[in-house]
Amino acid sequence: MSESTVATADAPGAVFSVAPVVLPVPGRPVDLQLRVSAPVTGSELPIILLSHGHGYSNHLSSLNGYAPLANYWAAHGFAVIQPTHLDSKTLVGDPDLNPDDPEAPLYWRSRAEDMKRILDQLDAIEAAVPQLRGRLDHGKVAVAGHSLGGHTASLLLGARLTDPRDGIEVDLADPRIAAGVLLAAPGRGGNALTEFVVENYPFFLTADFTTMTTPALVVAGDKDTSTHLTVAGPGWHTDPYFLSPGRKTLLTLADAEHGLGGIAGYDVAETTDENPERVAVVQRLTSAYLRSALYPGNSAWQTACDALTAGPDPLGRVESK
Repeated sequence: MSESTVATADAPGAVFSVAPVVLPVPGRPVDLQLRVSAPVTGSELPIILLSHGHGYSNHLSSLNGYAPLANYWAAHGFAVIQPTHLDSKTLVGDPDLNPDDPEAPLYWRSRAEDMKRILDQLDAIEAAVPQLRGRLDHGKVAVAGHSLGGHTASLLLGARLTDPRDGIEVDLADPRIAAGVLLAAPGRGGNALTEFVVENYPFFLTADFTTMTTPALVVAGDKDTSTHLTVAGPGWHTDPYFLSPGRKTLLTLADAEHGLGGIAGYDVAETTDENPERVAVVQRLTSAYLRSALYPGNSAWQTACDALTAGPDPLGRVESK
């Protein structure tokens, strides 16, 4: 299909946002709630599925988080769909959520399945949001995720792991997803993990990026030590780039910590490295990457890279393979 007829990076447009859009899911302990954000005008909108992280704030890890990204992407021509995964603190205390669920508390498999259900029910989502009806391009889909959401996105892009409960390798790749963005995503398992992670989240142990073949942009902060997760230092978050097959790009942000300047929300206490200029870099380059990845021949990515390195003190560096 032709490229969306909406605003581009040079001319952001007005945005609308609808929440909650509720999808009943048989077998899921609670209904799947979504936020949908999109430009007010335009047709054939490419879709970004955005997976939240597992931070300690009450609402950032839900459909109510990540406004700096969702709003920007929508203003620049994408329809953004944000689920509330079962690990969200907004669901703590829900009587239908079993705290003894063997997949709790991170629900790694359910998270990826949430994204697949969204793609299965795009028609239902359009029907629930009249302003969106007939405007989505179901053939132009990307996935993005921050932190644990980056792990979710990596599975959908082709990364695999062995389920520690039964020893079976899990393949959750979805061919409907054409590109991805991994933001401060977890890296390799094994001896790169802390004892706490090994004991409490053993599914991380067998992370395998060698099967992650879908094109992706990996975004990492060079000061993101994530000492609660890894003993490997900031380089751990670049593993999805270095350990996966080609057609990958790495954006390393200077002096960035796990919040990447504040992408999870506006002025939130959880951000340890708040920097609006850094957030602007993430906004511009992720948007440009996905536009060029979904529309071969589009020059947005090259233009954004040239702008990043044009100044005397760039906020990041890009490499590709």
